[in-house]
Amino acid sequence: MRVLLVSDTHVPLRAKQLPEELLREVDGADIVVHAGDWVDVATLDLLEGRARHLVGVYGNNDGPELRARLPEVARVQLGGLRIGVVHETGAARGREARCAALHPGLDVLVFGHSHIPWDTEAPGGLRLLNPGSPTDRRRQPYCTYMTCTVREGVLGDVVLHRLPRH
Repeated sequence: MRVLLVSDTHVPLRAKQLPEELLREVDGADIVVHAGDWVDVATLDLLEGRARHLVGVYGNNDGPELRARLPEVARVQLGGLRIGVVHETGAARGREARCAALHPGLDVLVFGHSHIPWDTEAPGGLRLLNPGSPTDRRRQPYCTYMTCTVREGVLGDVVLHRLPRH
């Protein structure tokens, strides 16, 4: 199962539209996971219409329309892997232990908010993934997103993709 991880799209505030490369990844993914800060309902509509399966949450920049359609926390089981999705996890310091305590029973936690790619493991084995942002690199050298695979309950092939600079 091919999974696309994305967060902090911020359309149309940081970009007029999602990058074409990202949209091609949406088309090729079995599931798309969005960790919040959509900003625009049209982006949710676009991904709902284009993705085979979409799991998303709202972020701190998402207004009432998005919050009415999306949860703050999502949990899904993919091929035996227990995945959670949230927008914010707090400060980087202590993140692994804090997230493991707040989200027991998960194998993977996908999050956003910082626009900083992240891939670590908490004590007890919880994998923490932040795909960064495909539209707003902030202090990062590139805009980014992640892909991974899930096979028989195992997360594999986690790749951080850099988008070309505009």
